[in-house]
Amino acid sequence: MGRGEDRVSPNGEIAQKLQAAVSRHLGRATEIDELSRLTGGATKTTWRFDAIAGAERLPLILQLSEPVELAPDDPARRQPRLYGAGDAGIMMAAERAGVPAPHVRMVLEEADGLGTGFVTDRVEGEVLGRKIVSEPRFAEARRGMAAQCGKILARIHAIEPAAVPFVTCHSPADFVSSYRAVADYHGLRHPAVELCFRWAEAHLPQRARTTVVHGDFRNGNFIVDESGIRAVLDWEIGHLGDPMFDLGWVCVRTWRFGGAQPVGGFGEREELFRAYEEAGGGPVDPEHVFFWEAFGCLRWALICLQKGQAYRHGGGIEVEGLAIGRRMEEPLHDFLTLVFPKR
Repeated sequence: MGRGEDRVSPNGEIAQKLQAAVSRHLGRATEIDELSRLTGGATKTTWRFDAIAGAERLPLILQLSEPVELAPDDPARRQPRLYGAGDAGIMMAAERAGVPAPHVRMVLEEADGLGTGFVTDRVEGEVLGRKIVSEPRFAEARRGMAAQCGKILARIHAIEPAAVPFVTCHSPADFVSSYRAVADYHGLRHPAVELCFRWAEAHLPQRARTTVVHGDFRNGNFIVDESGIRAVLDWEIGHLGDPMFDLGWVCVRTWRFGGAQPVGGFGEREELFRAYEEAGGGPVDPEHVFFWEAFGCLRWALICLQKGQAYRHGGGIEVEGLAIGRRMEEPLHDFLTLVFPKR
């Protein structure tokens, strides 16, 4: 999947538990082969492995994501988050709707002894955004990926809410107020942050639809090969909300990874919007999407703050949380140059 690997002993505890869990869920004896932990995930721990049942070899992925224990007054409680069965459930609903999402093989149970998570089919390809926007082997794929994003988002936003009754609903005002609460909770007093919030509060979308929203649809959360996007990953922020949220987020400068074009570093906004409309996603107001692109910069700055603080207080995943926490000035600068360009 394009990330580094740390090979795990086949006789280790996790290998033994995984073998028992896979055998139980598949209903047949299996062996576990080529088990290795992938590096690069900031919110989940991920392993790749093969399950061998007789003559059949299944290439699979294990993802674990334990619910984070938050203080009762932590405003992160107000933000959407799915774990285990919920995370897997929204992927299953997306796959039924024609979205390229990894096929879920099993949802872990307490008896498996592995924690909260699930196992999916393994989709081969590249996930590192910088490689996707720069390597010559993806040149042909890049030409069609903005349109692919539009078509995929139209399908995500067409998922019936009844198919995902476990997700929560979050309006534009909910998002802005919850992230202002994050800044207040962590004692952040910063003139640029206050300017961003005042702009966002003054420009809240007033006529937003409500659909299923991916929540983290961006370059870096796609598996890509030479033909384009093969799978959409990381559904744990799925919720009901404004569908333009997703169109704006994929345009945030951070997710261009040095690419020159606004949609993920590989395409133009007009391509994204046109494909979305033609696929039945509904009319796109560029100013409405602009709000979410701009707010996305502020949102990412506050997520950086949250990850850095989580690491500082012992709740982050490895040192990557600290590294992300140090980057909050970059998206603040992106917001200011986007909303207040030099004349």
